[in-house]
Amino acid sequence: MAFNKISIPPQGALRHAAIACAAIVGGITLFLLQGHSASRSAQLAVLMLPGVLALLWPLPGARAHVLRSVFVTLWTGLFLLDGAVRSYMGDAYGAAPDSSFVIGAVANTNWREGSEYARTFAPTIGGWAIALCMAVAGAAWLAAHGNRRTPVPRLAARVLVALLCVSVLAHAFKPWRRLQPVVFWSGWTQSVAGMRGEWDRYDGVRARARALAESARPAVKGDGPSTVVLVLSDSVNRDNMSLYGYGRATTPALAALKRQLGDDMLVIRNAWAGEATTLPALNELFALDQGNDGGEDLHLLALARAAGYRTWWISNHDDIGIEQQHARLADVATTTNRNPGRSGGGLDEVITHDVQAALADGAPRKFIVVHLLGAHPYYKLRYPAGTDAFAAADAVDAGLAAAGRSWRVGTLRKEYDAAIRYHDTVVSRILGLVQAGAAPQPEANVAWMYLSDHGQEVGHDADFAGHSPGTPAGYRIPALVWRNRPWPAAADLANRAFRADWAGWTLADLLQLQWQGQATRYNVLAADYAWNENRLPGPVARAIPD
Repeated sequence: MAFNKISIPPQGALRHAAIACAAIVGGITLFLLQGHSASRSAQLAVLMLPGVLALLWPLPGARAHVLRSVFVTLWTGLFLLDGAVRSYMGDAYGAAPDSSFVIGAVANTNWREGSEYARTFAPTIGGWAIALCMAVAGAAWLAAHGNRRTPVPRLAARVLVALLCVSVLAHAFKPWRRLQPVVFWSGWTQSVAGMRGEWDRYDGVRARARALAESARPAVKGDGPSTVVLVLSDSVNRDNMSLYGYGRATTPALAALKRQLGDDMLVIRNAWAGEATTLPALNELFALDQGNDGGEDLHLLALARAAGYRTWWISNHDDIGIEQQHARLADVATTTNRNPGRSGGGLDEVITHDVQAALADGAPRKFIVVHLLGAHPYYKLRYPAGTDAFAAADAVDAGLAAAGRSWRVGTLRKEYDAAIRYHDTVVSRILGLVQAGAAPQPEANVAWMYLSDHGQEVGHDADFAGHSPGTPAGYRIPALVWRNRPWPAAADLANRAFRADWAGWTLADLLQLQWQGQATRYNVLAADYAWNENRLPGPVARAIPD
């Protein structure tokens, strides 16, 4: 209908509808902030626009007006319900609804247990329900004030169309679209159902891994106590560590330990990941391939348990795949982070208490895996707020500019380096705890190994920041080893090329494991170690020495 043919309504009707729109968007955004970060609340506000901006368009018919009011109320109610559920879970458990903690709990709950839970926590749930009902009632009242006859001025109409286009584009962009309540909760229900099915499958996978480990009949050389700690980081590139010669002082604590320990702390200069993403990298790291024959591999955790080690998996990640394929093979599996995804917070220092408890356990033989977030994007969430150690311009900035890197990549490099600096304090502290525990037992075998699952591109080989399977930076990692016993008499261990997908064999040596089919040529500490170049993309493989 052309605007110039619409009859003139009472003055201020369009203005009232605009106020109602602004009030709904503002009020729901404030509500969403209780369960979302500020950035995600802003994203949801954009996704919300189509259902709210409908209030501004003229609908002269009474029935159309009522239907629009009902639609806007239901539409906004979905966003309000999403915010209420997230707020409740955040307050009660510090967990996001798509965390493995929540999905696992729901997948493991039946209707009877659910009703019992609801009765137990009725006061808290009831409080949120009342708040939700009041918010929906307010939205319904505002939705009744939609524009009925007032023509929308041409400029305002263009602005509305532009806003709708932005919202449509946001819906087309997967990281935004998955936040939309209908999309998110539909996917969430599928995740719950999928987890129930995956449990059955992974229970069988883990049972086979344990049986295979038992059939290998592993044993531990020596009768004394043994403690081995593996610290796994995420997305740490050795080129950003001052321990490896980087220009910014990103690893002062580890550098100090290296000066103190000398050759007792092995800093492998030329270490490479086999994959550029976490789960495939961990799958390779823990697999002990019996001769690359394509058969089923031994899993290091299962092998250590079969040999008599008590095992721990202490994680600051929230990842269902890692939990099912690796963590649940341990005797004790602890996850401290319950907010999955890149925007999930949770500083790595939170795992320290669990590491101390594991080290203090009375088991004579302990294998402790510590899985840290490290410098996983978003980098700014990986260190305490306000501790941007490299805010001032320096030679690294000048080098990035000379290489043609953008301002954005330069800024992300600063955040990444600040994350490495914080990460240095956590990693060095864990080594300190291991050494302190070793001091009263000089006869014990005590070892510590630190690796990153993969590297990170932060302007090294391209004007890009993030996971990078196509550049060498995506695979360059640190590899550090300490133990309380002398290293074997082998030539220049620190300069040997090292593959993280073979790290399980080196860890088996540190654990003093022996079994039929053991292949020492994959162990970087062994005299017969035989380097074989990784099968990586061409530009990456050419960066790795033969």
